[in-house]
Amino acid sequence: MAATSARTALTALGAVGAVAAGAAVWGIGIERYLFTVREHTLRVLPPGSPALRVLHLSDAHMAPWQHRKQEWIASLVDLAPDLIINTGDNLGHAEGLQGIRTAFAPFRGIPGLFVHGSNDHAAPSPRNPFKYFMGPSRVRHTEEPLDTHALDEYLADDLGWMPLNNAATSLNVAGVSVDAFGVNDAHRGWDRLEELPEALDTVRTGHSTDHERFTFGVTHAPYRRVLDEFTSLGADIIFAGHTHGGQVRIPFSNSALVANCDIPLSQARGLSTWTHAGRTTPLNVSAGIGHSIFAPVRFACRPEASLLTLTPRAE
Repeated sequence: MAATSARTALTALGAVGAVAAGAAVWGIGIERYLFTVREHTLRVLPPGSPALRVLHLSDAHMAPWQHRKQEWIASLVDLAPDLIINTGDNLGHAEGLQGIRTAFAPFRGIPGLFVHGSNDHAAPSPRNPFKYFMGPSRVRHTEEPLDTHALDEYLADDLGWMPLNNAATSLNVAGVSVDAFGVNDAHRGWDRLEELPEALDTVRTGHSTDHERFTFGVTHAPYRRVLDEFTSLGADIIFAGHTHGGQVRIPFSNSALVANCDIPLSQARGLSTWTHAGRTTPLNVSAGIGHSIFAPVRFACRPEASLLTLTPRAE
């Protein structure tokens, strides 16, 4: 009996080990390269507006050798977006801008908006992944600084995208009058929500009141305080990244295991809505395209970009 029990236990352990090994092979060697586009259509624009195709890019965490990722991002220009929204963490290595230039080059001339994540300022470092289950990750004081200025010069001066780090702007996108505002990385506490009302008032000064404008809210990390304030400030749609969708999920689950911020885990990936003070707005949280070079795995959470087709509301 004891021998039988021992054999059963060893068989079970072997099976568990085989499953774990298979999951590791899949997550490290296969799924992290299975790039996908999530598409949604929303009736949110002012009546009579033309449709807008918005490409949401986030968390590329680019290293210079990641050529498959660069080629896939570059190919997204074939989706013919009218506007690109970049929610940060573009860099994943000290030389990551080299790969970003290759990936983003086809987007030159397409209007864009961007905010920073922490990995636009500091290179990633090894971390114990199990600590994410204990709450949002903490700041390390020995990080390798990245060339944020060179990144911003490329995004703003070369591509023509507008920075929204604790700022607001207005623009016309394919015939739609747009206001947009955003914050720097809330995960690091760099968000200055108190500055947004004045920034919005400034860009709205002088606007004609004879037609309705549409407002984008853009953040890297979707902390509740940010989503609440964005909703109160009149965002008609909110874009965020940072969570990686959990990066490792239970297959077929509708909820992430971790989000690295205080957003509900069921909203750590994809399109949902956010309600605050009686107002509800669509929220798109991207699971992101990349990962830290120290955690090269995706499991039940494919790397992604989002294409949102915004159409006019009924009269």
